Amino acid sequence: MSGQSADLVGQFVERTSSNRIRNVVLVGHSGSGKTTLIEALLFDSGATQRMGSVETGNTVSDFDEAEIKQRRSINLSLAPLDFESAEGITFNINLLDTPGYPDFVGDLRAGLRGADAALFVISAVDGVDGTTRILWDECAAVDMPRAMVVTKLDHPRADFDETVAVARRVFGEGVHPVDLVLHADDGSPTALINLINLKIADYSARTRKIREADPEHVALVQDQRNDLLEAIIAESEDETLMNRYLAGDEIDASILIDDLEKAVAKGRFHPIMATSALSGLGLVDLLEVIVGGFPSPSEHPMPPITTIVGGAVAGIECDLNGPLVAEVIKTTTDPFMGRISLVRVFSGSIKPDQIVHVSGHSATLQGTARGHSDHDVDERIGTIASPLGAKLRALRVLRAGDIGAVTKLGRAETGDTLSSKEMPLLMEPWLLPESLLPIAIVAHASSDEEKLASALARLVAEDPTLRLEQNPETRQTVLWCMGQAHADVLLDRLRSKYQVKVDAIEVKVSLRETFTGPTTGHGKHVKQSGGHGQYAVCVIEVEPLPQGAGFKFVDKVVGGSVPRAFIPSVEKGVRTQLDRGLLAGYPVVDLKVTLVDGKSHAVDSSDAAFQVAGALALKDAAGKVAVSLLEPVDLVAITIDDEFVGAVMSDLSPRRGRVLGSRSVREGRTIVNAEIPALELSRYAIELRSLSHGTGVMTRHYSHHQPMPSHIAAKVPKSPKAPA
Repeated sequence: MSGQSADLVGQFVERTSSNRIRNVVLVGHSGSGKTTLIEALLFDSGATQRMGSVETGNTVSDFDEAEIKQRRSINLSLAPLDFESAEGITFNINLLDTPGYPDFVGDLRAGLRGADAALFVISAVDGVDGTTRILWDECAAVDMPRAMVVTKLDHPRADFDETVAVARRVFGEGVHPVDLVLHADDGSPTALINLINLKIADYSARTRKIREADPEHVALVQDQRNDLLEAIIAESEDETLMNRYLAGDEIDASILIDDLEKAVAKGRFHPIMATSALSGLGLVDLLEVIVGGFPSPSEHPMPPITTIVGGAVAGIECDLNGPLVAEVIKTTTDPFMGRISLVRVFSGSIKPDQIVHVSGHSATLQGTARGHSDHDVDERIGTIASPLGAKLRALRVLRAGDIGAVTKLGRAETGDTLSSKEMPLLMEPWLLPESLLPIAIVAHASSDEEKLASALARLVAEDPTLRLEQNPETRQTVLWCMGQAHADVLLDRLRSKYQVKVDAIEVKVSLRETFTGPTTGHGKHVKQSGGHGQYAVCVIEVEPLPQGAGFKFVDKVVGGSVPRAFIPSVEKGVRTQLDRGLLAGYPVVDLKVTLVDGKSHAVDSSDAAFQVAGALALKDAAGKVAVSLLEPVDLVAITIDDEFVGAVMSDLSPRRGRVLGSRSVREGRTIVNAEIPALELSRYAIELRSLSHGTGVMTRHYSHHQPMPSHIAAKVPKSPKAPA
């Protein structure tokens, strides 16, 4: 719902109750076939009249201008469809299409929050990448039900059996195929044989036709079938089932299917299915697993909920008649309809024109405002709709468990909680990765400066991974992004969507200055220009303090050489010069200044004169001893696969990094702790991804300032505040 104008369709569509809703997020690396699979499912279910193409940028899910241009998903999008089961029950399935590129992991995390189960999409050509493995671990940590679907089986290099073997090796023994692929004489995949009921689903004419398996097929799949049945029975709640199976009894297929679906819903069993979007292979079987094996919203655990002041709230369930608890999982801006919020309703319901309470507490709950402050405000809902691409199909009500679009919430941002104004509540936000690539921007022209602040505020509201920093020391506007692709998209949106031209400039770090040894300084300010003149003399002693000690001013004047009234003036002048810097215009830190002597005039001495004299005394002292530049050093924690530890550690040395240690966090993963100068980290987020083949993640926090090597300090440009 971004990039081009949304179209609100007037005819109302109806959604069902929560027990017949399935919210499924599609997860997989870029190019695995998620969007193409969704296009095929929408087309085969009748939700759309045509099947779009990723190659042409002509799909329901990817209609944002940037997505069309790049021909890949960069936004979270919703694709709802209806599916009628074999029993004649209609289910509403919400498919959440997520980006596969690591730069857009914020939308992927939003999709995980909005869904009740995850469908991992794996290409039969490309297999499993490191990013997919990390996401699997994240889902496992919260016990999210997971299944896998193998795509692109029509490709000449597709290998379903090898893909299954890789998935089992990477994701564990809970992974089992429920079907095997049968091929025509020309090698094209045309049918599936179900390993539980031994029936063949023939898709040679795209629509599914069920028939009994031939005896030769049964013999070929017997070993795989036995493995599957034993895995299902091991998860069964019926303890007698295993004994019956071992005794040679034939277990009824309906019992096995029921036990399989229960194990999937509990997150203990992960079926692998086979599909081909082009031929329609396996699409109906996939939908049957989704409605039968994936949990409904009422079966999925509720995220922690509190009052807006932090008090725990218990007993809230996915109930249409319960208190309203909903969450904004995606925010976009339409040129005609204004802000559009994609909302998951966890409890209660939302209707048009309803007044809701909007709670945004990112700074409190996540420790960073990411460019916007906490807020609590009551707002009136505009329209509600079920989005399908750029079309918004009007709804009369958005029920508990469902996902839909809400308009006119001008203050709501991604991650905010919606509740009733009578009972304001707050839902614990999903975990967001840290944005680690800084991009400094300036308005291209004065006309752009007026629109820039408003445009940046909209970007921050839409994208929770974007962190906006207005650095008071460097006087730069910095966008902290997830990677270069993320930065490129943000800059393009500023230009094309908000008509604001900006230029990217070099990011500056917050340097400091300090004295390298003790010295003295003499400051004299004498000026006579008719009437009262200006007269002030002061003598100071300067000595460096330990790192982090700050500034200390000591008065040791005796005999009244500097009147008591003007001693604070000397200190003020010294502090002003500390802020302006002495060498390159950066703040001076960790210094003790002692006022030991001076002179005054009964008529011409003043507060202003002694301020100037204090500043001159500090500058004079700086000319007698070396002043060094200090650079910020960050404490960095890098989590990587064990096989890349050596490469990462070797890369730290030329970055002037100091390894503090390493430790294993789980099988195959290691954390490396190091101190690295901030100057060396400006693009490290991108370079780490390359070094670790996409599996490395990092955090960074300011640790301290340390002296900068002289050969690097010589190249540092002076600050605009640097003394002439």
